[in-house]
Amino acid sequence: MAALTIGILAYQGSVEEHEIALKDMGIATKRVKAPEDLAGISGIILPGGESTTMGKLLRRFELLEPLKAAIQQGLPVWGTCAGMILLAKEVEGEKPTENEVHLALMDIRVRRNGYGSQLDSFATHFVLPDIDPDPLPLVFIRAPYITELLSDKVKGLAVIEGKIVAARQDNMFVTAFHPELTTDKRAYNYFLSMINSK
Repeated sequence: MAALTIGILAYQGSVEEHEIALKDMGIATKRVKAPEDLAGISGIILPGGESTTMGKLLRRFELLEPLKAAIQQGLPVWGTCAGMILLAKEVEGEKPTENEVHLALMDIRVRRNGYGSQLDSFATHFVLPDIDPDPLPLVFIRAPYITELLSDKVKGLAVIEGKIVAARQDNMFVTAFHPELTTDKRAYNYFLSMINSK
């Protein structure tokens, strides 16, 4: 595998957990907080956290538009939990005018906190055929889920009890669950394969 550097949006959320997971795989990481941090990265992870806070910080530090442009130009991106909300074109209960702190690039509609409060967090195992034929451990924490795929460009990768919890559109990959909170690296390998197939 060619040497890669994976950027991680590093305003808040599970930044360190992603760093540790990638380091265990021998992959270099770079914290991304400003436009100049986009230089030299092979892909970027938008981690779990608080999507509205992350979006406001993207705008405050003038990273929203450069990041959006980089993704539109093909930079592979993986949004986990809050990162899924940042990438979604539509968020249930929000008007487009309220969506100005989101990247709004992926043809999905999401429901934030779809599984309820922190107390409703849970873990399960499920097969995601595009990632691996054996079940993956999935951890959901105040997780969103996708309520609708808005175009045929998007492929749902996992549906659990009628809720879409992972999807792919071109260079964009989203998961409602937190792979960084398990020791399983198969979702990371999937993202790395996206990068290496560019």
